[in-house]
Amino acid sequence: MIDLYSNTYNARQDRSGRKLKIWRYAGLLLTYQCSAACRFCYYHCSPRAGGLMPVDMALDAWTSLVRLAGDQAKIHITGGEPYLYFDHLAALLQAARRCNLPPLDCLETNGSWADSESEIRQKIRFLQEAGLRQLSIGFDPFHAEFVPVENIRTLRALAGEILGPRQVRVRWEKYLDNPLPFEAFTGQAQKDLCRQMLKEDRCRFTGRAAEQIAPLIADKPLDRLASLSCQTAILGARGVHIDPCGHVFSGQCSGIILANLQKTPLDTLWKDFDPQNPPFWRILFNSGPFGLLEEARKAGYQSRPFYASKCHLCSEIRRFFFDKGIFLSIIGPSACYGL
Repeated sequence: MIDLYSNTYNARQDRSGRKLKIWRYAGLLLTYQCSAACRFCYYHCSPRAGGLMPVDMALDAWTSLVRLAGDQAKIHITGGEPYLYFDHLAALLQAARRCNLPPLDCLETNGSWADSESEIRQKIRFLQEAGLRQLSIGFDPFHAEFVPVENIRTLRALAGEILGPRQVRVRWEKYLDNPLPFEAFTGQAQKDLCRQMLKEDRCRFTGRAAEQIAPLIADKPLDRLASLSCQTAILGARGVHIDPCGHVFSGQCSGIILANLQKTPLDTLWKDFDPQNPPFWRILFNSGPFGLLEEARKAGYQSRPFYASKCHLCSEIRRFFFDKGIFLSIIGPSACYGL
C-alpha cells in the first residue's frame, strides 16, 4: 500500500491535520446503457445511453488500485446495466483472473434480464467460478417502473441458492414484500411517496435524480446550505468511480472529472490529487457548491428558493455550467448530463 504522505495535499499537512484517504475501492461503470431510465439515477443511464469500458482499461484500473491499496483493494462493477454486455463482462473477469488480480468484490444489476431460470443459473454459476463475492440487486419503486418484481424475487432466490444467501444483497429488500408501483402515483401522491421513501432511504441528488426527484422534496433555503463545504466528502472518499471512457469521479460525485485513466494511472492520480487546486476543486473544498453561486450568477444562473440538499444545488449549478460551456475540463462528460 502507498504511504499516506505520498499524496501532494497530505504532504503539506501536519500530523494532526485531516488527510486525503487512500482510495481502497473503484467502481467500474461498464456502460452507461441501461434497460431502465430510473428517475433517481445518479447518472443519466437509459436504453439510449452508450459506452463500453474496454477490457484493457478495466484491467489497468484494477491493477493500479492494487498498487494503491494493496490487500484492501476492492473492485465493483456497475453501470448502467452490466448484464447487457455479459459476454464482455465475462471476458473481463477471465482476463482479471489470468492476471492474478483479486476477485471481483461486487457486481450490481437491476435484474431486468432475469426472466429465465436457466439463464440465471448459468450466469450466476459463471460468476461464482470467477470468485464474485457479492451480487447486489437494485430494487425500489423507481426500478419497479421498469423491472417486474417477479424477476427480482427469482434472481434473489436462485443467486442465494448458488452463491449463498449472505452473498446476495437486495437494495432495498423491503420493497420486494410490499412493492410500491411508482408509475401509479401522480401529482401530490407522487410527492408524498418520494418524501416517504427518502425519509427512510438515502438518495444522492446527482444526475437524473437531481432533475426529477430533488425538486419534489426541496425544502432547504439557500442560507441553510451556505456553510456546507465539501471538505469531508472529498477527503473522506474511500474510492472512485470510473466511467466507460476512463473519466474518474471522486467517491460518488458523478459529473465532476478528476482526470482520465487514459492519461493518468489511478495510483498516480491519487498521489497528484490536490483538492486545493485547480480553482473549481478549491471552491468546493472550502465553500461547497454555495461558493460556486457567484460565478454562476455572473453567467446568468437564477437560483431556486429551495433545494433538497447541497448536492442538489451542486448538480443544478454544474448543469448550468455544462450548458454554458464553463469548466468543461472538469464538468462532464456529456453522458452524466443526459446527452
